[in-house]
Amino acid sequence: MSSRPTTVLVFGATGSIGTLAVAEAIRQGYATRALVRDPGTAQLPDGAEAVVGELTDASTLGAALDGVDALVFTHGSHGTEPAVYEAVDYGAVLNALEVLAGRRVRIAQMTALGVTDHTGPYDWPTEVHDWKRRAERLVRASGNGYTIVRPGWFDYNEADEHRLVFRQGDTHHAGDSSDGVIARAQIARVLIDSLSADAAERKTFELVAERGEAQTDLTPLFAALDADAPGSLDGAHDPANFPEDAQPERVRAALHSLGAF
Repeated sequence: MSSRPTTVLVFGATGSIGTLAVAEAIRQGYATRALVRDPGTAQLPDGAEAVVGELTDASTLGAALDGVDALVFTHGSHGTEPAVYEAVDYGAVLNALEVLAGRRVRIAQMTALGVTDHTGPYDWPTEVHDWKRRAERLVRASGNGYTIVRPGWFDYNEADEHRLVFRQGDTHHAGDSSDGVIARAQIARVLIDSLSADAAERKTFELVAERGEAQTDLTPLFAALDADAPGSLDGAHDPANFPEDAQPERVRAALHSLGAF
């Protein structure tokens, strides 16, 4: 990483993780923009700059992205229709990268623990994991510096469970909190900390908390991870169960436009 970013744009800024990420970015001294539909109704932390845009419409994102050198993706969708997850979880990332048109930024992306499990009951019939995994691939293919964080179950922590644990390989697929738990505020902290950590570059990991106190310095945790292989579309140690040549043509075309293949 050549230098610490200065201006951060948070996608999903009014959500339960995004609001915390905005606050954490401000606390760490970043000029912080929050992407919102309506600045008049958005409730944001003091110090945030509300910028108007619709994450599913690339034509609305130009002003919001102008001048930023870091993006934090915390957005996500709900429902049962695969088209919604394509438009939001995947489409917002594609839209941002297309508007940037090759301009380099530092990216922190939140997806989900279990994202590589595309045959389980949680992924079918919504395809939520598939579209989140494809969004990860966009970030890896973009040529930007990045950290991809796959958090466990939000706020299922016991009172003494705050020690952060970074895992790789996405091996826990029970589909409940036994896969791992994490506090929302800790997700926000890890995302924002990663923006300025050289040791977090090109790292993909699952984020959970176990019994113990939270660490004050996350550098050793980032440094202990294996980086994603150069040119790979998947995270280090991810299962090879989602072949590129089996993806929809529109997905392959988007990756090709970003320099993959």
